Amino acid sequence: MKGIPCILMRGGTSKGPFFLASDLPDNPKERDQILLKIMGSPHQSQIDGIGGGSSVSSKVAIISPSNREGIDVDYLFCQVVIGESRVDSSLNCGNMLSGVGPFAITKGLVKAQEKETIVRIYNQNTGVVVEAKVQTPNKELSFDGEVTIDGVPGQSAPIELSFLDSVGAKTGKLLPTGAAVNTIENIEVSCIDVSVPVVMMLAKSLEKSGYETKQELDQDKKLIKKMEAIRQKAAILMGMGDVSQSVIPKMALLAEPRFNGNISSRYFTPKDCHPSHAVTGAICIATACLIPGSIANKAAHNILTQEESHGIIVEHPAGKIDAVIHKEMTGETIDIPKVSFIRTARPLFSGEVMI
Repeated sequence: MKGIPCILMRGGTSKGPFFLASDLPDNPKERDQILLKIMGSPHQSQIDGIGGGSSVSSKVAIISPSNREGIDVDYLFCQVVIGESRVDSSLNCGNMLSGVGPFAITKGLVKAQEKETIVRIYNQNTGVVVEAKVQTPNKELSFDGEVTIDGVPGQSAPIELSFLDSVGAKTGKLLPTGAAVNTIENIEVSCIDVSVPVVMMLAKSLEKSGYETKQELDQDKKLIKKMEAIRQKAAILMGMGDVSQSVIPKMALLAEPRFNGNISSRYFTPKDCHPSHAVTGAICIATACLIPGSIANKAAHNILTQEESHGIIVEHPAGKIDAVIHKEMTGETIDIPKVSFIRTARPLFSGEVMI
């Protein structure tokens, strides 16, 4: 057997192994075969690997020094699919992203600064640049703090993530279909691409409240089948082609907020409902709240569209996630130069995983 160095980390509400790219094969097919073995896929419970048997715990982050000007590290995210011998590297994961800065400092790719260290990260999946502000008191990496995020127990040091110029991350357009609303299978949808493309629907249009638990939604196979049919047709309108074997675009059932937030979301990965919420998906939904006529805009409360900076709270099954959207207007065109979130992360073990 062979050991590969890694650090298992919780990043936001996800977790998985973090690797230096130099410790994995350069060839993507060879790399993916090793990742499948490491995580234990395609077995549903991933019993022969270190994956956790759920989409939020079957994730991998691969980090390397960057040759790009003004960038510290490159980050490739890999979703190791459960139940299939497949690794999907078509999208970013904002939760795992929160562990990239600490990992880069730990591995000596970035030198810790006094008090706080800003790590500039290039996401290879989407081409989006993210600034991670990591706590480094006395030039020492620290995970101790008083910040809590819904979906994670305990308190940790804050990690501020700022996504820069993430509009059209996969399709090149804010509105890939050219419209704020389309009708697919008699259901109104909004197809928005900011950080990740998301097909948004009002929960009530599918005879749901939008406040169901993950378990209730996952058990509704008729709903999942209907949403998947809409997703695949939406992807064609978005210029993404056949997505039957892809996890993007994502999907979201939206409803009015219940707990003093701005909007309520049930986010699909897409085969099941996320137990909390993806950061990238929250970026897209929060931005969509600012787009006149969109499904999100219709469901959202207390949105001040004339402001340049918007604090938007997205409610989800485990609580809420807060975003700060920075907006610029050029005529009728909306640009989103930056979106910021607070996440936390923690190393769980450091060593070698055996293959």
